[in-house]
Amino acid sequence: MNPVRFPAGFHIEMLQRRHPRTRFRSGQSAVDDWLKTKALQHQSKHLSSTKVLVTAGGAIAGYYTLAPAQIDFADLPPEILRRLPHRLLPIAILAWLGVDQPHQHAGLGSKLLAQALRDCWEGGKVFPFVAVVVDCVDDNARSFYERFGFTPLPGQPYRLFISAQQLDAMMQVEPR
Repeated sequence: MNPVRFPAGFHIEMLQRRHPRTRFRSGQSAVDDWLKTKALQHQSKHLSSTKVLVTAGGAIAGYYTLAPAQIDFADLPPEILRRLPHRLLPIAILAWLGVDQPHQHAGLGSKLLAQALRDCWEGGKVFPFVAVVVDCVDDNARSFYERFGFTPLPGQPYRLFISAQQLDAMMQVEPR
């Protein structure tokens, strides 16, 4: 699969202290607060990693945070469970994804999601996992992820997943 193509003047990089986190406004206070107050702290403790989409002027146009985690065997749907051990299983968490308001409705959220999934897929070659899981903040977020094939975990309508097999299949398709 080819790299995700962001618009001219935009580039993706690891979050650093020099990035203007306090100016970021997605319209979701929890998404904004995470970037402003916790993302760097968690990254320095090796709990998660955050990548920012930076404009030519140095502003943060969007970001996503990934983290490793485990999920109980019983929390997964039956179609994933075939031949898996009955124990805690490794997953990748798409913990946060946000787009700054001036850049919303320009397709950047989809591109950030594609890059986050690509990062998961690449990382899964070294640290395998059974699924990518995302916890949605609201109905709009849930609808967004469902458009890309995420489905709810049993009994958890705002906790969505795609299996590692689905991710493998996605990565075999060339982006448009």
